[in-house]
Amino acid sequence: MALSGRNVFRICLVVAAGGYLAWHEWRPAPSAATTKEPEAAVVSTAKPQLPAKPQTWLLGSLALTACELGQPNSGLSTAAWCAAFPVPENRDDPHSRKITLKMALLRSSAQIPSKDMLVFLAGGPGQAATDSASAIASMLEPLRSHRDVLLIDQRGTGGSNALRCKEPEDESKPGDDEDESDSLDLVKVRAAATDCLKQIGNRADPRYYTTTIAAQDLEDVREAIGSPQFDLIGVSYGTRMAQQYLMRYPDAVRSVVLDSVVPNSNALGEDFARNLDDALKAQFARCTTEPACKQHFGDPDQTLYQLRDALRANPHEVSFRDPESYQTVKRTLDENSLASVVRMFAYTPATAALLPLSIDAAAHGDVGPLLGQAKILSGDLSDLLGSGMQYSVICSEDADLLTPRPQDAGTILGTHMIDALSAVCSVWPKGTRPADFHAPLKSDKPVLILSGQYDPVTPPRYADEVVKGLSNGRVLVFKGQGHSVMSTGCAPQIVQHFVEQLEPKKLDASCLDRLQPTPIFIDFNGATP
Repeated sequence: MALSGRNVFRICLVVAAGGYLAWHEWRPAPSAATTKEPEAAVVSTAKPQLPAKPQTWLLGSLALTACELGQPNSGLSTAAWCAAFPVPENRDDPHSRKITLKMALLRSSAQIPSKDMLVFLAGGPGQAATDSASAIASMLEPLRSHRDVLLIDQRGTGGSNALRCKEPEDESKPGDDEDESDSLDLVKVRAAATDCLKQIGNRADPRYYTTTIAAQDLEDVREAIGSPQFDLIGVSYGTRMAQQYLMRYPDAVRSVVLDSVVPNSNALGEDFARNLDDALKAQFARCTTEPACKQHFGDPDQTLYQLRDALRANPHEVSFRDPESYQTVKRTLDENSLASVVRMFAYTPATAALLPLSIDAAAHGDVGPLLGQAKILSGDLSDLLGSGMQYSVICSEDADLLTPRPQDAGTILGTHMIDALSAVCSVWPKGTRPADFHAPLKSDKPVLILSGQYDPVTPPRYADEVVKGLSNGRVLVFKGQGHSVMSTGCAPQIVQHFVEQLEPKKLDASCLDRLQPTPIFIDFNGATP
């Protein structure tokens, strides 16, 4: 999911403060001449130190410069080689406005790396690949000994003319008597989208920030750096980008890894309610079969829906302690805020293991565990609607395929996702999509698909659907895991062997048998021994 405006603001504060402290720490002390008269002149025989010339790396026709990629909310950075890559915003008009893509390469430690190159395609839609450079470098470390890694902030994200809109200035402060109801007001959703359009209108045309146009950008970069074959690694929405690129530039692709795959035939958002409901029921079924969990919490699924019904009848203001500021926060708790919180808890095994305990506490009047963790996760439904690039992708590629799903009304997420997306897309400019955009992927390229057993967004059945069109494809389901699994357990080594050997069906994945679900928390000290 994309970061909310509030979190982006926090990141800016951290970066600005870190830059100031670094300058303050390392700036040279005033010379003696500026503080007092010297007692005697001292003649230095040392040669003056000239500033070091920027390091450059000529790759194809591009000159890359040594750089550091900062990690948001952290002082950490990753060494890389960077370049700004201009492209026309409207590719049908070469004379249209130019936008600049932020691209970076994580260079291999090999003196002569492999000719093929790894390409990481970020999720969202709306996440910037370079923001995750540190995690990507670590996750792909086994492969980086022989291969370079290309990172590009997709147009509309990060350093590539991000379609980022500011939130209203009247954000509540912890401790204020605030009303933060998450009730879905479609009039406000449309108004927010309209306001976002006004903010970006002087620097971007939202019609040209779609997946297939971004795939053309990627192909231009490939040609500029010498036309290597790509080993594509896509996560979540990045799997859509990987499939579209493979469909349109098959000769440019050597192999593909799809982590938490979205089928081409899928309209983003159409069955999020069903997927979440299935994942929650599967997770909660574990509790009813474990004696200690059942003794403490009974049936968490039943408790969740009882809590939902109570909040539907009586939304009310609650207080809890902000886990970041430790100050008391007041907000309105209703069925929609409950849905958004539970959805974000379901993404990872660690937070899903806290759900039965947190739901039970909330049902007994203690909302702190549920809402406090949600504050850290930034799990409001508004996050989906926090990026103009998301609007451009979904409104151009999926919105006309979204149909009302009355069967979702009884689920925790309900019909809110489709309702909100439809409201946004009623005012957002729409680009075009190719006629075959939603056609199932068919390829004989080596493709490895990774899926989490309890993924609440892109469940294993998605992987089963995609692999039907892949004569050289294979699906690996990660037991007990959620969304985005490529860094779990021995997965980095499996991906390494796949990329090196290109034989997915012969791949030894037996190490995954050691994976187990995270034990369900009985109290805040953990699970039972």
